[in-house]
Amino acid sequence: MNIASRLCAVLFTALASITVNASAQTVTVITSFPKELTAAYKTAFEKAHPGVTLEILNKNTVAGMAYLRELPVGQRPEVFWVSAPDAFEVLAREKLLASVSELKNPKVPEKIGSFPINDPQGLYLGQALAGYGIMYNTRYLKANKLSPPSEWQDLLAPAWFNHVGITAPSRSGTMHLTVETILQSNGWNAGWNTLLRMSGNSAAVTERSFGVPDGVSNGQFGAGPVIDFFGLSAKYSGFPVEFVYPVETAIVPANIALVAGAKNPEAGKTFITFTLSQAGQEILLQPKVSRLPVLPYRELASKVPANYPDPNAIAARSTVKFDTELSSARYEVVLKLFDQTITFRLKELQAATKAIFEAERKLKGVTAGPQAELLSQARTLAYTPLVDDKQISDVAFLKIFSGNKKDPEVSKAISQFESDWNARSKERYERALELAKKAAQ
Repeated sequence: MNIASRLCAVLFTALASITVNASAQTVTVITSFPKELTAAYKTAFEKAHPGVTLEILNKNTVAGMAYLRELPVGQRPEVFWVSAPDAFEVLAREKLLASVSELKNPKVPEKIGSFPINDPQGLYLGQALAGYGIMYNTRYLKANKLSPPSEWQDLLAPAWFNHVGITAPSRSGTMHLTVETILQSNGWNAGWNTLLRMSGNSAAVTERSFGVPDGVSNGQFGAGPVIDFFGLSAKYSGFPVEFVYPVETAIVPANIALVAGAKNPEAGKTFITFTLSQAGQEILLQPKVSRLPVLPYRELASKVPANYPDPNAIAARSTVKFDTELSSARYEVVLKLFDQTITFRLKELQAATKAIFEAERKLKGVTAGPQAELLSQARTLAYTPLVDDKQISDVAFLKIFSGNKKDPEVSKAISQFESDWNARSKERYERALELAKKAAQ
Protein backbone atom coordinates (compact mmCIF):
# COMPACT_ATOMS: atom_id res chain seq x y z
CA MET A 1 0.00 0.00 0.00
CA ASN A 2 1.51 3.38 -1.02
CA ILE A 3 1.70 6.42 1.23
CA ALA A 4 -1.37 8.04 -0.32
CA SER A 5 -3.45 4.90 0.25
CA ARG A 6 -2.29 4.68 3.84
CA LEU A 7 -3.19 8.32 4.45
CA CYS A 8 -6.64 7.74 2.97
CA ALA A 9 -7.17 4.67 5.16
CA VAL A 10 -6.10 6.57 8.28
CA LEU A 11 -8.36 9.51 7.33
CA PHE A 12 -11.33 7.18 6.70
CA THR A 13 -10.83 5.49 10.06
CA ALA A 14 -10.65 8.83 11.83
CA LEU A 15 -13.78 10.10 10.09
CA ALA A 16 -15.63 6.89 10.95
CA SER A 17 -14.62 7.28 14.58
CA ILE A 18 -15.85 10.86 14.62
CA THR A 19 -19.15 9.81 13.04
CA VAL A 20 -19.67 7.04 15.61
CA ASN A 21 -18.85 9.37 18.50
CA ALA A 22 -21.15 12.06 17.11
CA SER A 23 -24.03 9.64 16.74
CA ALA A 24 -23.46 8.02 20.16
CA GLN A 25 -25.78 9.64 22.69
CA THR A 26 -26.51 9.17 26.34
CA VAL A 27 -29.84 9.74 28.05
CA THR A 28 -29.42 10.22 31.79
CA VAL A 29 -32.51 9.48 33.88
CA ILE A 30 -33.03 10.35 37.53
CA THR A 31 -35.51 7.88 38.99
CA SER A 32 -36.52 6.30 42.27
CA PHE A 33 -37.77 3.13 40.59
CA PRO A 34 -36.24 -0.30 41.39
CA LYS A 35 -33.65 -1.92 39.17
CA GLU A 36 -36.12 -4.56 37.93
CA LEU A 37 -38.03 -1.77 36.17
CA THR A 38 -35.09 0.35 35.04
CA ALA A 39 -33.14 -2.66 33.74
CA ALA A 40 -36.13 -3.76 31.65
CA TYR A 41 -36.44 -0.30 30.10
CA LYS A 42 -32.70 0.05 29.51
CA THR A 43 -32.56 -3.25 27.60
CA ALA A 44 -35.65 -2.55 25.48
CA PHE A 45 -34.81 1.10 24.75
CA GLU A 46 -31.20 0.49 23.75
CA LYS A 47 -32.33 -2.35 21.49
CA ALA A 48 -34.89 -0.08 19.81
CA HIS A 49 -32.42 2.81 19.52
CA PRO A 50 -28.92 1.51 18.69
CA GLY A 51 -26.24 4.04 19.52
CA VAL A 52 -28.20 5.58 22.39
CA THR A 53 -27.19 4.60 25.93
CA LEU A 54 -29.56 4.86 28.87
CA GLU A 55 -27.83 5.89 32.10
CA ILE A 56 -29.80 5.45 35.32
CA LEU A 57 -29.18 7.60 38.40
CA ASN A 58 -31.17 5.96 41.16
CA LYS A 59 -32.13 8.47 43.84
CA ASN A 60 -35.14 8.83 46.05
CA THR A 61 -37.51 11.61 45.01
CA VAL A 62 -36.30 14.22 47.51
CA ALA A 63 -32.62 13.54 46.77
CA GLY A 64 -33.29 13.61 43.02
CA MET A 65 -34.94 17.02 43.26
CA ALA A 66 -32.04 18.37 45.33
CA TYR A 67 -29.57 16.99 42.75
CA LEU A 68 -31.28 18.86 39.91
CA ARG A 69 -31.25 22.12 41.84
CA GLU A 70 -27.48 21.93 42.30
CA LEU A 71 -26.56 21.47 38.62
CA PRO A 72 -26.07 24.38 36.19
CA VAL A 73 -27.92 24.73 32.89
CA GLY A 74 -26.41 22.47 30.25
CA GLN A 75 -25.12 19.95 32.79
CA ARG A 76 -28.40 18.48 34.01
CA PRO A 77 -29.73 14.97 33.31
CA GLU A 78 -32.36 14.68 30.59
CA VAL A 79 -35.24 12.93 32.37
CA PHE A 80 -36.89 12.97 35.79
CA TRP A 81 -39.09 9.89 36.35
CA VAL A 82 -40.78 9.15 39.70
CA SER A 83 -44.18 8.31 41.17
CA ALA A 84 -44.92 11.50 43.11
CA PRO A 85 -47.01 14.01 41.12
CA ASP A 86 -46.55 16.73 43.73
CA ALA A 87 -42.77 16.55 43.23
CA PHE A 88 -43.30 17.58 39.60
CA GLU A 89 -45.44 20.49 40.76
CA VAL A 90 -42.54 21.67 42.92
CA LEU A 91 -40.02 21.33 40.06
CA ALA A 92 -42.38 23.11 37.66
CA ARG A 93 -42.71 25.98 40.12
CA GLU A 94 -38.91 26.17 40.26
CA LYS A 95 -38.72 26.24 36.42
CA LEU A 96 -36.69 23.03 36.26
CA LEU A 97 -38.94 21.30 33.70
CA ALA A 98 -39.24 21.80 29.92
CA SER A 99 -42.40 21.39 27.85
CA VAL A 100 -43.22 17.88 26.62
CA SER A 101 -46.77 18.47 25.41
CA GLU A 102 -45.85 17.39 21.87
CA LEU A 103 -44.79 13.95 23.17
CA LYS A 104 -48.25 12.89 24.36
CA ASN A 105 -49.58 9.55 23.17
CA PRO A 106 -53.08 10.40 21.82
CA LYS A 107 -54.38 7.00 22.94
CA VAL A 108 -53.82 7.84 26.62
CA PRO A 109 -57.05 9.06 28.30
CA GLU A 110 -57.18 12.58 29.72
CA LYS A 111 -58.05 11.45 33.25
CA ILE A 112 -58.04 8.57 35.68
CA GLY A 113 -61.18 9.12 37.72
CA SER A 114 -61.21 12.90 38.12
CA PHE A 115 -57.41 13.24 38.14
CA PRO A 116 -55.59 14.54 34.99
CA ILE A 117 -53.08 12.01 33.67
CA ASN A 118 -50.96 14.68 31.97
CA ASP A 119 -50.02 18.10 33.31
CA PRO A 120 -52.42 20.68 31.82
CA GLN A 121 -49.41 22.98 31.31
CA GLY A 122 -47.54 20.27 29.38
CA LEU A 123 -44.53 20.12 31.71
CA TYR A 124 -44.84 16.43 32.61
CA LEU A 125 -46.74 13.38 31.40
CA GLY A 126 -48.28 10.38 33.10
CA GLN A 127 -46.23 7.30 32.20
CA ALA A 128 -47.88 4.77 34.52
CA LEU A 129 -50.63 4.76 37.13
CA ALA A 130 -49.99 4.22 40.80
CA GLY A 131 -52.12 3.31 43.79
CA TYR A 132 -51.17 3.12 47.45
CA GLY A 133 -52.09 0.37 49.85
CA ILE A 134 -51.06 -2.39 52.21
CA MET A 135 -48.70 -5.25 51.42
CA TYR A 136 -48.70 -8.19 53.83
CA ASN A 137 -46.94 -11.53 54.23
CA THR A 138 -49.41 -14.43 54.40
CA ARG A 139 -47.03 -16.78 56.23
CA TYR A 140 -46.12 -14.12 58.80
CA LEU A 141 -49.79 -13.42 59.50
CA LYS A 142 -50.54 -17.10 59.98
CA ALA A 143 -47.56 -17.60 62.29
CA ASN A 144 -48.50 -14.58 64.41
CA LYS A 145 -52.26 -15.18 64.29
CA LEU A 146 -52.99 -11.84 62.61
CA SER A 147 -56.01 -11.16 60.42
CA PRO A 148 -55.30 -9.90 56.86
CA PRO A 149 -55.58 -6.09 56.82
CA SER A 150 -57.73 -4.34 54.24
CA GLU A 151 -57.88 -0.75 55.55
CA TRP A 152 -55.36 1.59 57.21
CA GLN A 153 -57.31 1.36 60.47
CA ASP A 154 -56.58 -2.37 60.66
CA LEU A 155 -52.88 -1.60 61.22
CA LEU A 156 -53.68 0.50 64.29
CA ALA A 157 -54.98 -2.38 66.43
CA PRO A 158 -53.01 -3.59 69.49
CA ALA A 159 -52.50 -6.98 67.81
CA TRP A 160 -50.32 -5.25 65.19
CA PHE A 161 -47.87 -3.73 67.68
CA ASN A 162 -44.28 -4.22 66.42
CA HIS A 163 -45.47 -6.02 63.26
CA VAL A 164 -45.61 -3.04 60.84
CA GLY A 165 -42.81 -1.67 58.69
CA ILE A 166 -42.78 1.93 57.43
CA THR A 167 -40.42 4.35 55.74
CA ALA A 168 -40.27 8.14 56.00
CA PRO A 169 -41.68 10.51 53.35
CA SER A 170 -38.32 12.33 53.36
CA ARG A 171 -36.76 9.06 52.15
CA SER A 172 -39.47 8.02 49.73
CA GLY A 173 -41.71 9.94 47.36
CA THR A 174 -44.18 7.05 47.35
CA MET A 175 -44.41 7.16 51.15
CA HIS A 176 -45.05 10.88 50.93
CA LEU A 177 -47.96 10.16 48.59
CA THR A 178 -49.28 7.57 51.05
CA VAL A 179 -49.01 10.07 53.90
CA GLU A 180 -50.78 12.77 51.88
CA THR A 181 -53.48 10.32 50.81
CA ILE A 182 -54.25 9.57 54.48
CA LEU A 183 -54.12 13.26 55.42
CA GLN A 184 -56.39 14.34 52.57
CA SER A 185 -58.86 11.53 53.21
CA ASN A 186 -59.19 12.09 56.97
CA GLY A 187 -58.31 15.74 57.37
CA TRP A 188 -55.09 17.08 58.89
CA ASN A 189 -55.60 16.29 62.59
CA ALA A 190 -57.37 12.94 62.16
CA GLY A 191 -54.92 11.96 59.43
CA TRP A 192 -51.94 12.54 61.72
CA ASN A 193 -53.71 10.55 64.42
CA THR A 194 -53.76 7.60 62.00
CA LEU A 195 -50.13 8.12 60.97
CA LEU A 196 -48.87 8.42 64.55
CA ARG A 197 -50.76 5.33 65.71
CA MET A 198 -49.57 3.29 62.70
CA SER A 199 -46.01 4.46 63.35
CA GLY A 200 -46.34 3.56 67.03
CA ASN A 201 -47.10 0.01 65.90
CA SER A 202 -44.06 -0.04 63.61
CA ALA A 203 -40.98 -2.11 64.23
CA ALA A 204 -38.72 0.20 62.20
CA VAL A 205 -38.49 3.15 59.84
CA THR A 206 -36.56 1.85 56.82
CA GLU A 207 -33.87 3.83 54.99
CA ARG A 208 -35.58 3.64 51.56
CA SER A 209 -39.02 2.81 50.21
CA PHE A 210 -37.59 -0.56 49.07
CA GLY A 211 -37.03 -1.50 52.70
CA VAL A 212 -40.72 -1.99 53.48
CA PRO A 213 -41.62 -4.38 50.61
CA ASP A 214 -38.32 -6.21 51.02
CA GLY A 215 -39.00 -6.56 54.74
CA VAL A 216 -42.53 -7.83 54.16
CA SER A 217 -41.37 -10.27 51.48
CA ASN A 218 -38.65 -11.79 53.68
CA GLY A 219 -40.78 -11.90 56.83
CA GLN A 220 -39.12 -9.07 58.75
CA PHE A 221 -42.48 -7.26 58.91
CA GLY A 222 -46.00 -8.55 58.76
CA ALA A 223 -47.33 -5.66 56.70
CA GLY A 224 -46.63 -2.11 55.62
CA PRO A 225 -47.81 0.77 53.43
CA VAL A 226 -46.35 0.59 49.92
CA ILE A 227 -47.01 1.74 46.38
CA ASP A 228 -48.88 -0.95 44.47
CA PHE A 229 -46.11 -2.11 42.13
CA PHE A 230 -43.94 -3.19 45.07
CA GLY A 231 -46.69 -5.47 46.32
CA LEU A 232 -47.85 -6.68 42.92
CA SER A 233 -44.36 -7.41 41.57
CA ALA A 234 -43.50 -9.44 44.69
CA LYS A 235 -46.78 -11.35 44.43
CA TYR A 236 -46.39 -12.13 40.72
CA SER A 237 -42.76 -13.13 41.32
CA GLY A 238 -43.88 -15.88 43.73
CA PHE A 239 -43.38 -14.37 47.19
CA PRO A 240 -45.97 -15.28 49.88
CA VAL A 241 -47.49 -11.81 49.86
CA GLU A 242 -50.73 -10.05 49.02
CA PHE A 243 -51.52 -6.42 48.27
CA VAL A 244 -54.80 -4.59 48.95
CA TYR A 245 -56.08 -1.12 48.05
CA PRO A 246 -57.90 0.51 50.98
CA VAL A 247 -60.90 2.67 50.10
CA GLU A 248 -58.72 5.55 51.35
CA THR A 249 -56.32 5.40 48.43
CA ALA A 250 -55.57 7.43 45.35
CA ILE A 251 -54.89 6.34 41.79
CA VAL A 252 -52.58 8.99 40.38
CA PRO A 253 -50.04 9.16 37.54
CA ALA A 254 -46.42 8.22 37.99
CA ASN A 255 -44.92 10.94 35.83
CA ILE A 256 -42.02 11.50 33.49
CA ALA A 257 -40.57 14.86 32.51
CA LEU A 258 -37.84 16.52 30.46
CA VAL A 259 -35.45 18.51 32.61
CA ALA A 260 -34.92 22.14 31.63
CA GLY A 261 -31.28 22.85 30.81
CA ALA A 262 -30.47 19.19 30.07
CA LYS A 263 -27.32 18.20 28.21
CA ASN A 264 -29.13 16.26 25.47
CA PRO A 265 -32.82 17.21 25.36
CA GLU A 266 -33.62 15.57 22.01
CA ALA A 267 -32.35 12.20 23.24
CA GLY A 268 -34.38 12.72 26.41
CA LYS A 269 -37.50 13.26 24.30
CA THR A 270 -36.76 10.02 22.45
CA PHE A 271 -36.75 8.06 25.69
CA ILE A 272 -39.94 9.71 26.99
CA THR A 273 -41.69 8.88 23.70
CA PHE A 274 -40.54 5.28 23.98
CA THR A 275 -41.94 4.88 27.52
CA LEU A 276 -45.37 6.04 26.29
CA SER A 277 -45.43 3.80 23.21
CA GLN A 278 -47.17 0.45 23.17
CA ALA A 279 -43.82 -1.32 23.51
CA GLY A 280 -42.89 0.88 26.47
CA GLN A 281 -46.25 0.37 28.15
CA GLU A 282 -46.12 -3.42 27.74
CA ILE A 283 -42.92 -3.47 29.83
CA LEU A 284 -45.02 -2.33 32.79
CA LEU A 285 -46.92 -5.62 32.69
CA GLN A 286 -43.86 -7.84 33.11
CA PRO A 287 -44.15 -9.83 36.39
CA LYS A 288 -41.04 -8.28 37.94
CA VAL A 289 -42.34 -4.78 37.14
CA SER A 290 -46.14 -5.07 37.61
CA ARG A 291 -47.22 -1.48 37.15
CA LEU A 292 -50.51 -0.10 35.90
CA PRO A 293 -50.17 1.34 32.36
CA VAL A 294 -51.64 4.65 31.26
CA LEU A 295 -52.61 3.08 27.95
CA PRO A 296 -56.10 1.52 28.18
CA TYR A 297 -56.15 -2.25 28.58
CA ARG A 298 -57.88 -2.59 25.19
CA GLU A 299 -54.61 -1.40 23.63
CA LEU A 300 -52.65 -4.05 25.56
CA ALA A 301 -55.26 -6.80 25.82
CA SER A 302 -53.02 -9.75 24.98
CA LYS A 303 -50.41 -8.66 27.53
CA VAL A 304 -52.63 -7.97 30.57
CA PRO A 305 -52.45 -10.85 33.12
CA ALA A 306 -55.64 -12.46 34.37
CA ASN A 307 -57.16 -10.70 37.40
CA TYR A 308 -54.78 -7.76 37.03
CA PRO A 309 -55.96 -4.67 38.97
CA ASP A 310 -58.25 -2.35 37.03
CA PRO A 311 -57.18 1.25 37.78
CA ASN A 312 -60.55 2.67 36.72
CA ALA A 313 -62.41 0.40 39.14
CA ILE A 314 -60.03 1.31 41.97
CA ALA A 315 -60.40 5.02 41.24
CA ALA A 316 -64.20 4.67 41.18
CA ARG A 317 -64.34 3.16 44.70
CA SER A 318 -61.70 5.46 46.19
CA THR A 319 -62.85 8.05 48.71
CA VAL A 320 -59.85 10.32 48.02
CA LYS A 321 -59.78 13.11 45.44
CA PHE A 322 -56.06 13.82 45.53
CA ASP A 323 -55.11 17.52 45.44
CA THR A 324 -51.55 17.99 44.14
CA GLU A 325 -51.58 21.74 44.80
CA LEU A 326 -52.44 21.20 48.45
CA SER A 327 -49.80 18.49 48.72
CA SER A 328 -47.05 20.56 47.05
CA ALA A 329 -47.88 23.65 49.15
CA ARG A 330 -47.17 21.81 52.43
CA TYR A 331 -44.61 19.37 51.01
CA GLU A 332 -41.61 20.41 53.12
CA VAL A 333 -43.67 20.76 56.31
CA VAL A 334 -44.98 17.18 56.02
CA LEU A 335 -41.48 15.79 55.41
CA LYS A 336 -39.90 17.61 58.34
CA LEU A 337 -42.77 17.13 60.78
CA PHE A 338 -42.81 13.38 60.10
CA ASP A 339 -39.06 13.10 60.66
CA GLN A 340 -38.93 15.13 63.86
CA THR A 341 -41.97 13.50 65.48
CA ILE A 342 -41.74 9.94 64.10
CA THR A 343 -38.50 9.02 62.30
CA PHE A 344 -36.19 10.46 64.99
CA ARG A 345 -38.51 9.72 67.92
CA LEU A 346 -39.73 6.24 67.02
CA LYS A 347 -38.49 4.59 70.23
CA GLU A 348 -40.34 7.06 72.44
CA LEU A 349 -43.50 6.75 70.30
CA GLN A 350 -43.29 2.94 70.45
CA ALA A 351 -42.93 3.02 74.25
CA ALA A 352 -45.93 5.34 74.65
CA THR A 353 -48.02 3.19 72.28
CA LYS A 354 -47.15 0.00 74.14
CA ALA A 355 -48.09 1.60 77.49
CA ILE A 356 -51.39 2.88 76.07
CA PHE A 357 -52.28 -0.61 74.81
CA GLU A 358 -51.41 -2.11 78.20
CA ALA A 359 -53.62 0.44 79.97
CA GLU A 360 -56.48 -0.26 77.55
CA ARG A 361 -56.14 -3.97 78.25
CA LYS A 362 -56.25 -3.50 82.03
CA LEU A 363 -59.11 -1.00 81.98
CA LYS A 364 -61.08 -3.30 79.64
CA GLY A 365 -63.24 -0.64 78.06
CA VAL A 366 -63.77 1.57 81.13
CA THR A 367 -64.62 5.02 79.73
CA ALA A 368 -65.25 7.08 82.88
CA GLY A 369 -63.34 7.89 86.05
CA PRO A 370 -59.82 9.15 86.82
CA GLN A 371 -58.00 6.22 85.18
CA ALA A 372 -59.95 6.61 81.96
CA GLU A 373 -59.15 10.32 81.98
CA LEU A 374 -55.44 9.61 82.39
CA LEU A 375 -55.58 7.22 79.44
CA SER A 376 -57.42 9.79 77.33
CA GLN A 377 -54.76 12.38 78.12
CA ALA A 378 -52.03 9.90 77.16
CA ARG A 379 -53.67 9.24 73.78
CA THR A 380 -54.04 12.97 73.13
CA LEU A 381 -50.37 13.63 73.91
CA ALA A 382 -49.13 10.75 71.77
CA TYR A 383 -51.37 11.07 68.75
CA THR A 384 -52.03 14.81 68.23
CA PRO A 385 -49.84 16.60 65.63
CA LEU A 386 -47.63 19.44 66.86
CA VAL A 387 -48.77 21.53 63.87
CA ASP A 388 -52.54 21.96 63.98
CA ASP A 389 -54.93 22.46 61.07
CA LYS A 390 -54.99 26.23 61.59
CA GLN A 391 -51.21 26.58 61.37
CA ILE A 392 -50.90 24.34 58.32
CA SER A 393 -53.35 26.65 56.53
CA ASP A 394 -51.27 29.74 57.35
CA VAL A 395 -49.72 31.06 54.13
CA ALA A 396 -46.93 32.86 56.01
CA PHE A 397 -46.01 29.64 57.83
CA LEU A 398 -45.91 27.62 54.59
CA LYS A 399 -43.87 30.32 52.86
CA ILE A 400 -41.04 29.81 55.34
CA PHE A 401 -40.64 26.17 54.28
CA SER A 402 -40.90 26.89 50.55
CA GLY A 403 -38.23 29.61 50.76
CA ASN A 404 -34.65 29.43 49.52
CA LYS A 405 -32.84 27.00 51.84
CA LYS A 406 -29.52 28.71 51.07
CA ASP A 407 -30.82 31.91 52.66
CA PRO A 408 -29.40 31.91 56.23
CA GLU A 409 -32.56 33.41 57.68
CA VAL A 410 -34.79 30.80 56.03
CA SER A 411 -32.49 27.97 57.09
CA LYS A 412 -32.38 29.29 60.66
CA ALA A 413 -36.17 29.59 60.89
CA ILE A 414 -36.73 26.06 59.61
CA SER A 415 -34.07 24.66 61.96
CA GLN A 416 -35.80 26.32 64.91
CA PHE A 417 -39.10 24.68 64.03
CA GLU A 418 -37.40 21.29 63.63
CA SER A 419 -35.60 21.59 66.96
CA ASP A 420 -38.81 22.61 68.71
CA TRP A 421 -40.83 19.73 67.20
CA ASN A 422 -38.16 17.21 68.12
CA ALA A 423 -37.95 18.35 71.74
CA ARG A 424 -41.70 18.72 72.21
CA SER A 425 -42.46 15.30 70.71
CA LYS A 426 -39.98 13.69 73.12
CA GLU A 427 -41.64 15.45 76.05
CA ARG A 428 -45.11 14.47 74.88
CA TYR A 429 -44.30 10.79 74.36
CA GLU A 430 -42.57 10.53 77.73
CA ARG A 431 -45.51 12.22 79.44
CA ALA A 432 -47.95 9.94 77.57
CA LEU A 433 -45.95 6.93 78.76
CA GLU A 434 -46.10 8.18 82.35
CA LEU A 435 -49.86 8.84 82.24
CA ALA A 436 -50.63 5.50 80.58
CA LYS A 437 -48.69 3.65 83.28
CA LYS A 438 -50.59 5.51 85.98
CA ALA A 439 -53.86 4.64 84.27
CA ALA A 440 -52.90 0.97 84.26
CA GLN A 441 -52.02 0.79 87.96
